[in-house]
Amino acid sequence: MALLASSFIIPPALAAGPAPVAAKPAAAGTADQNPVLASVNGQDIRLNDVRQAMASMPEQLRKLPDNIIVPILLNQLVDQRAIQIAAAKAGLDKQPDVQQQMQQAAQNALQNAYLSAQVAPTLTDEAVKTYYDQNYANKPGAEEVHARHILVKSEAEANDIIRQLKAGADFGQLATKLSTDPGSAKQNGGDLGWFKKGDMLPTFWDAASAMQPNSFSQTPVHTQYGWHVIQVLGKRTAPTPTLDAMRDQIRQKLIQEGVQKAVSNALSQVKVVRFGPDGKPLPETQPGAAH
Repeated sequence: MALLASSFIIPPALAAGPAPVAAKPAAAGTADQNPVLASVNGQDIRLNDVRQAMASMPEQLRKLPDNIIVPILLNQLVDQRAIQIAAAKAGLDKQPDVQQQMQQAAQNALQNAYLSAQVAPTLTDEAVKTYYDQNYANKPGAEEVHARHILVKSEAEANDIIRQLKAGADFGQLATKLSTDPGSAKQNGGDLGWFKKGDMLPTFWDAASAMQPNSFSQTPVHTQYGWHVIQVLGKRTAPTPTLDAMRDQIRQKLIQEGVQKAVSNALSQVKVVRFGPDGKPLPETQPGAAH
């Protein structure tokens, strides 16, 4: 299936990571575990409403103490409820465009509920470890290159720099003097540090990874930023990443795969008809085809 998970909004409950556990209903004779924290025109705002708001926050904010984050979120919920009541009194909920937005929000909520129900149960510690064992454990890390570069605007300038290097010019001095890259040009003579595939543009990576240490490019390398002269200082294989280091990345990968599977499953259960500019049905495509 050609559809990417990025075509869909990942439900906040999945994207934000494990959410705080919702309070269970209070048992007889015990304190209310979902108490009313505020009331706006008789409409209650309970602890679980705050917990739900907290679940959509970034993880670092969710780690704040309750005595700090709960009052902040409660004030926000009170403000939101007051605005909603005022908007309803003004009749805004009767306006066609507002009704359309409300209907869209309801549809998005239903879609996210389905995706969460399909994907969340698969995001177990065991699933993460299995993915790690299959794709990372006991395998060498990524190839890394240590390089520096000189970036100029034209091929002719780059060729002139290569001629100077062949004549014995110092690469770092030329980078500091001539490179238009404001970052690396001012930091150790064009030094880019260690990087791996994906950190650089493909053309730059292909050129740098093909070179031997202590060599510079014999022809200019062109990217969208201009013309590069590259010097490779070293090459190495990174150590195998640990499970803890890869946990969040693997979880995001499992979410993407789970969403794709859920979308394919949903499409397989419906009949989709598309129409051309003339209003006539287009020829049927295979279920799950790119769209």
